[in-house]
Formats: sequence, C-alpha cells, structure tokens
Amino acid sequence: MRSQRVLILDDESSLRTALFRVLDRKGLNVITANKIEEAKVLCQGDSPVDLAIVDLNLPDGDGIEFMTYLKALTPATEVIILTGHATIESAIRATQKGAFHFVTKPFNLEELMSLIEKALTHKKLQQENQQLRSELNKKYKFDQIIGTSDQIQNVLRMIERVADSDSTVLVTGESGTGKELIARAIHYNSPRAQGPFVPINCGAIPSELLESELFGHMKGAFTGAIANRVGRFEMADGGTIFLDEIGDLEPSLQVKLLRALQERSFEPVGSTKTVSVNVRVIAATNLNLEDAVENGRFREDLFYRLNVIPITVPALRERKTDIPLLLNHFMDIFNKTKGRGLTGITSDALDCLVNYPWPGNIRELENLVERMTILKGQGQVDISDLPLKYKSGKTASTEIGGLEIPDMGMDFNSAVDAYENALILKALEKTGWNRNQAAALLRLNRTTLVEKIKKKGLTPPNEITPI
Repeated sequence: MRSQRVLILDDESSLRTALFRVLDRKGLNVITANKIEEAKVLCQGDSPVDLAIVDLNLPDGDGIEFMTYLKALTPATEVIILTGHATIESAIRATQKGAFHFVTKPFNLEELMSLIEKALTHKKLQQENQQLRSELNKKYKFDQIIGTSDQIQNVLRMIERVADSDSTVLVTGESGTGKELIARAIHYNSPRAQGPFVPINCGAIPSELLESELFGHMKGAFTGAIANRVGRFEMADGGTIFLDEIGDLEPSLQVKLLRALQERSFEPVGSTKTVSVNVRVIAATNLNLEDAVENGRFREDLFYRLNVIPITVPALRERKTDIPLLLNHFMDIFNKTKGRGLTGITSDALDCLVNYPWPGNIRELENLVERMTILKGQGQVDISDLPLKYKSGKTASTEIGGLEIPDMGMDFNSAVDAYENALILKALEKTGWNRNQAAALLRLNRTTLVEKIKKKGLTPPNEITPI
C-alpha cells in the first residue's frame, strides 16, 4: 500500500521544514510548496494528495480558493487551513468550503500532529468505504447471478425492470434458492445503492424481541432495556430494509408493520414520538402467503401491501441446465479460498447431480462443492466422490423391500432419508398425488406430509412451478 501523501503549502520556510521533518519520520510522503502555482503543479501527478496543510494568506493568492481548486481536482482530499490572522468569518468560510479543521498560528505542534492523524485516518476510512461500496456493487451486479436457463433469466429481467423504482417487492421461493441475493441485486442496482442495505430474519428472532429489532426501543421500555436502541427500519433510512421470512411474523406485529409500510413512520417501543423514515421494503418468504391468508395466519391487507411486485425465484430442480455452471462457479471460488485444485466433474457424477431433486437448492449445492473441494482436493470429481444420497441409486437400492447394503458400506442417515422419499413417492403415486389420501395411507397428518414434500422438493412428474 502506498504511503499517504501530504502537501504543505506555506510561505514560511521554517514552518515547512519543521513539519516536513516530523511527517517524514512518520513514513508519510511529504511535498512542500511556498506558492499556489507551485502547489498546483505538484498536485497534477498520478498520485493524489491525501491531506493538504494550507496557509490562508499566500504570496500569490488565497488558501481557501486553492482548497476549492484542490477539492475539485480530488474531492476526497482533506485540508487543514493555517492562519496567523484568524477571524470568525474566515473560519466559517473555510469550514463551509470543506476544510477538515481551521488552526490558528502559533500552534502547539503536538496538537497539530494529533489533528493531522485524525484527518489522515478519516481519509483512509473514506477510501475503505468507497472500496467496500465498489466491491459490493461488483458482487451484486446481474452477472454475478449465475444461470442461463429461461427461469433465472426471467428473474434477472424482472430485477432490471424494478430496480429503479421504490415499489415494495415480495421475493418468494424455497429455502436456499438465493432470495437474499435477489434482494441485494435489486438494492445495489437501484438509486439507493449508496444507502444501507439492512437485512433482518423475522423467523430467527423471538417474537417478544422482534418489535424492538424492527422499530427500536427507549431506555426503560422493558426489563433489560438499559439504553435507547435504534431499530432496523431507522438504520435503513435512505436505503433498503430486507424482511426475510416475513411469513413467520406474529399477527400482532403484522399490524404494526402494515402501519409502518403505509405511513413510512413508527413509534419505538416505549416512545410516543413518531419516527419517519425513507426506506424501500423488500420482503421474502418460502411460504405460500396466499394460503396463509386463507388460513387466517397472515393479514390480507399486509399481503397486498407487500405483494406490489412479486418475484418468484425458481427451485434448482427447475433450472437443471444451470447446475454445471453453478458447479464450476463454486469450484472456482473454493479452489481459491481453500487452496485446492479441482479441475471439473465426470459425466457420470454430473448426471447424478443433475437428476438429484436438490431440496436444499443452491445452498445445498454450494455446501456439497465446498465439501468435495476439501475432501477431494485435486483432479476431477467422480461418482465415487459423491455422498450416497446424490448417487441416484448407483451404489445402493432405494426400492421398498429391496434395500441392500453394499460391500463398501453406506450412510445410515442418507439411506433412511432415501427410504422415506421412496415411501412418500409410492403413496403419492398410488393416490394420483392426492395428499389427503396419501397421508391416510401413511398414517400421517396431512400438514406433516405436505411439509415433508416441500422440504424434500418432491413434485409430480413433469410439474414445473411457474415464475
């Protein structure tokens, strides 16, 4: 990393020399000038000035005017103005023009050095924040969402259309399909990209704490509230709040969220003061909210308030042509981060993965590739490198009544899972995919069977969930 560059612009030779020596000993790249024209020449190079220490009154002009010129050239440069003839007017003028600080001569060198360190730290933080923003923008560009299938391309086109608006978006899809990635892509390709993106998982926080997390609280509002706390809505002011697993929200909080969405305002817990915010709301769920509305578990008015622009993220089994691309993508990532050298996957192993139903979707695929990268390490992934449940019956039978234990052994949990899948599929096939009748055959509650079908990603032959 380059040394931070400091310009000293002052017509007092002794002051320039003293500051040069002190700053040079600290490892800074110091340049000096006694006139504005000389300083302008020094600032024209490829290496920008991080901090300028500028005298207010110079032989060929005004130090504040030079600061204006410098900030037009490199807006992130910090400037400390020095003067032996300070006035309130000049101090206000310097501050309004963007000076970091205004120092009166004669000054205490230790105090000035402390001020210089603060200015350089501030500049460094600005650079790091700018770099982070750049990395985030790069990370969440559309081309970072991997896939050429029609299903995922439809999603990308929808993101492109809605990113510029401020409308509320409801992202639906099974767990592990990348709903938060879609939400971030919308945010970082929108006019709010420089504002905060604040996620909150509504299903991961106990209901008694969730209101405080969303809206904040005042000191003493409840036991343990030892200080005021800003909620996620207020943190997201000027940006986007992402309400993940919105279907798990308790009915009492649904009412308060509805008001916040309608009025873009709320009261922190224990406060009578209304807080107004400018936020875009993106919500996500793996539940069918329309069914939840019919069953009385989710407010209809809140559903329609959230469902302004619906985006459905397809399950991985619905975009099988993307599996090879995703495999290569994750292999590249884990080869770099884990220091390994996987070169690809054999056709037999790829066939197994393409035909696997992927109940955990892309998250499951990513975890599998990470595991293979660590355990295999080098070369091509073959069918023998895959865990049992991904092998599509090539090393063990999953037929009911025909289960065999291979000589090489088997994974008990995977075999039980496969056997359960086979039982459920047999019952569904026998009843023409009538879930009520299948549940009766298996002596299960219908809701239990439906949750198992959803979790395992089981679908009737040729059924495709529309986007």
